[in-house]
Amino acid sequence: MAFGFIGTGSMGRNLIEAFIRSKKMRPSQILIHNRTRDKAEQLTRHFPGIRIMKNNRSLVAESNLFFLCIKPGEFRSVLDEIQDEVRREQIVVSITSPVMIRDLEEWLPAKIAKVIPSISHAVLSGNSLFIPGNRLTITDREELWDLFSGISQPVQIREEHARIASDLASCSPAFFAKLLEQWANAAVNETDIPKETAFILVNQMVQGLSRLLEEGDFTLQSLQERVAVPGGVTREGLHLLEQRVDPVFQELIRLTHTKYEKDIQKVQQSLNTPLHEKR
Repeated sequence: MAFGFIGTGSMGRNLIEAFIRSKKMRPSQILIHNRTRDKAEQLTRHFPGIRIMKNNRSLVAESNLFFLCIKPGEFRSVLDEIQDEVRREQIVVSITSPVMIRDLEEWLPAKIAKVIPSISHAVLSGNSLFIPGNRLTITDREELWDLFSGISQPVQIREEHARIASDLASCSPAFFAKLLEQWANAAVNETDIPKETAFILVNQMVQGLSRLLEEGDFTLQSLQERVAVPGGVTREGLHLLEQRVDPVFQELIRLTHTKYEKDIQKVQQSLNTPLHEKR
C-alpha cells in the first residue's frame, strides 16, 4: 500500500508524523511532493524511507491512496496537473474544507473523501471530521476510518456542517490557546505574579482539565457546578463570562462562516473557469 501526500506544509506534515507515530504507515510506504522542496527534504531527514517524488503526477501514478494537503487556491493547478493520472480505483482524501466533494468528483474519476484533521493529532488525540463521497464503498469507508482511528477519534459529519465542526474541532486549539494566553497575561498585568509562574499555572490547569473530562466522569457543565459554589468568587466570574464571552463566540462563528463562504465561491469560480477541458 502506497500513500501519497501532495503538500507537506503544517497540516500535511502533522498527518505524516502522526500516521508514522501511530504505526498506521511506515516511512517506506509514503510518497511526498511539495512546491517548496526544502519542506519535503526536512521530512525525509526525520523519517528515512519517505520518497520525494519529482512531481505530483508521478506521486499519483504510484499511490493507492493520496492526500490533497493544499490551500484552496492551489486546487485548480494541482487538479489540472494530476487529472489524467488519477485512476478510478484510487482513494483521494482532501483535507481542505472549502473544496466541495461534488467538485472533486467532477474533476477526478477516483473515490473521494474529505477528512478535516486537527493539530491535536500530533499527540494522537482529537477528532478528525470524516465526510465520505458517493463513490466510496463500505470497505473503503472502513479502511479510512481505521486509518484515522490510529491518530484520532473520527466523527462522521455532513458536508454542510464542515465549517462549524472545523471551528469546534480544528480551529479551537488555536482559539483557546489565545484565550489562555490572554488570561495569563491579564494576571501578570493586574498583579505582581511573575509571568513564568502564571503560564506554568495555566498550562498545568489545561492538562488537569483535560484529564478531568477524559478520566474524571465530568462534563463541562458538571465541572462548573462542582467548582462554582453558590456565592463564591468562581460563580461571580462565570456570570461575567456569560455576559461578555457569549457574544464574542457568536461573532467568531459568524466571522468564520463568512470567510468560508467566500472561500467556497473563490474555489468554485477557479474550478469552473474553462481553461482546461475536464473529463
